[in-house]
Amino acid sequence: MKKVTLSKFSKEELCDYIVKQGEMKFRAEQIHSWIWAKNAKSFDDMTDVKKEFRAFLNENCQILDCRIKTRQISSDGTIKYLIEYKDGLCAEAVLMRFDNRSNLSMCVSCQVGCKMGCKFCATGKNGFKRNLEANEIVSQILLAQMDTDLKITNVVFMGQGEPFDNFENIKKAIELINKNLQISIRRMTVSTSGIVPKIYELAQNDLIPTLAISLHAPNHQIREKIMPIEKKYNIEELKKALIEFNKITKDRITIEYILIGGLNDTKECAFELIDFLKDIKCNINLIPYNPINSDIDFKKPNKKDMLKFKYLLEAFGKKVTIRLERGADIDAACGQLAGKLNN
Repeated sequence: MKKVTLSKFSKEELCDYIVKQGEMKFRAEQIHSWIWAKNAKSFDDMTDVKKEFRAFLNENCQILDCRIKTRQISSDGTIKYLIEYKDGLCAEAVLMRFDNRSNLSMCVSCQVGCKMGCKFCATGKNGFKRNLEANEIVSQILLAQMDTDLKITNVVFMGQGEPFDNFENIKKAIELINKNLQISIRRMTVSTSGIVPKIYELAQNDLIPTLAISLHAPNHQIREKIMPIEKKYNIEELKKALIEFNKITKDRITIEYILIGGLNDTKECAFELIDFLKDIKCNINLIPYNPINSDIDFKKPNKKDMLKFKYLLEAFGKKVTIRLERGADIDAACGQLAGKLNN
């Protein structure tokens, strides 16, 4: 018998289901709270639900329809999870903690594999398998909370896959996270490599998370070499979309820029980037390149060049940070997620 997965339900749908089983509405409130707020690992944890109904739930229902297949803990405390879904496919998610902050951030995946083929990223090397459904994306957070018994405060859609290539499920996942996990939209960030029509569409959405753009190059020529999406949506089209996004939402955009030694980390690249971003309200997040198993010989930038690049951008009035590397020793850093146990 196929079990009913309760985490797929909205609060209203859960209530309808519970009432159909002959229970009162308040029972649905209890179960909803156990799933979304109290990190219940099983129905037996739901101590204020009567024993007979817990027996019914155990026989007919499940909280989630996926599981943690493996977990790795980095020396810096980062935890990387390999999540196995009902069809046997897997995706990775990363839980990041920072010693000097109370925030607990979860980096979630939205696809098994990726179609984008960015040269600096491990995810697309095994090809694209499928989109993750909204509840499968949210399940990554629930599993991490069950595993650690901690409350996730921030969510970044920066794991495996291109979020805007799975746009409808991303929107649904954002609603579930906001409504059921009570995480503010201001604590969510969605990253895209630059699917331009979806940037315009996001600007019209009711819930608008922070938009992060994987730019990674200051001009068409370099971007085309490392990001195939540049052939479909070029950097000038992207710039127009970002300016319009600023205009409609009044929100600041995050520009993500992977620094690859000798390729896009030069003084000339910094000045080109300054010119490109001069009309865009944004913060810049510089990311040192993380090596992956690849036939492309990219190098990490040296620290001196990285700091010089940062200084030049700041001199022109931009807020610039260098991303703190997390989980590199377990291949959990930016660009390293590959879901290695996938066939």
